[in-house]
Amino acid sequence: MTDSFGRIHTNLRISVTDRCNLRCFYCMPAENVRFLPRRELLSFEEITRFVECMVRRCGVEKVRLTGGEPLVRQDVHRLVQQLNAIPRLKQIGLTTNGILLAQQAEQLYNAGLRRINISLDTLDREKFRQYTRRDNLDQVLSGIKAARRIGFPFLKVNAVAIQGMTEDELVSLGHFARQSGIEVRFIEYMPLDADQNWDREKVLFTEKMIQILSDEICPLQPESSPQKNSPSQGYEFVDGKGKIGFISSVSKPFCSECNRFRLTAEGKIRNCLFSLEETDVRDLLRSECDEDLLIDRVLQCISAKKKGHEINSASFLQPERPMYSIGG
Repeated sequence: MTDSFGRIHTNLRISVTDRCNLRCFYCMPAENVRFLPRRELLSFEEITRFVECMVRRCGVEKVRLTGGEPLVRQDVHRLVQQLNAIPRLKQIGLTTNGILLAQQAEQLYNAGLRRINISLDTLDREKFRQYTRRDNLDQVLSGIKAARRIGFPFLKVNAVAIQGMTEDELVSLGHFARQSGIEVRFIEYMPLDADQNWDREKVLFTEKMIQILSDEICPLQPESSPQKNSPSQGYEFVDGKGKIGFISSVSKPFCSECNRFRLTAEGKIRNCLFSLEETDVRDLLRSECDEDLLIDRVLQCISAKKKGHEINSASFLQPERPMYSIGG
């Protein structure tokens, strides 16, 4: 699946629900959140049918399950098991806030999952409560501990970086990366909040983060073998203890290398996280439609992908749907 700029799309992110058990201020409103009726969500069988078609006919190689919070979807390990049975699907990942991970980690591992990204912005309980409007830090840390004990080989922590708010978290999470051996990735604050209060002045840029970590802990250097098509720029502390990643969506957009597209929980295709348009495929997945029709609809969406998200231009328009509704 190639767009008009020659980008080949092999990476599919699937939201399995828009529901979440946190209320992070940069993602969701504090109250009165309206979630999709359950009947509108794609079933596991519909998701599996879509992925199998995309892998077999369109060259998709990687899938990542997201939300909302994917672990609030009942029996999500069954979906992992179904996807794991698809021939030629090389990689399945899951992004979670970790609250329910301790209870579900073993089921997920037994179903074939090996890659987990855990969203965690702070190791301070009071700040965690401030950021997420919930008091669940202990559960998240228990989830990380359980995943390590079970033996997930690919485990990462993702943290949103916000100017004037999370500078201290850089240092504590940097030490966490060095002590635990888990890669910590810092994500520049993006305009995907439900309240639409994003401001470029609030973005903590990668260059400044590298300086803070280098000054406060140990100098950082680019990793020797960077991953192709990865949104994350990998760095290592020069003493060899700890790995840090930076997702520089604002300061250094990676649009020219983007190989991703998204399937929302209710069955809409998005060719970009910041897209203002969507393509509905739920009707096709719930009918006995010809497979070629489904593929054609997806290809039309991919071919219409813009050159970039335009965050840094005056013409940028923030999507009406916030991150939890799109799928992280």
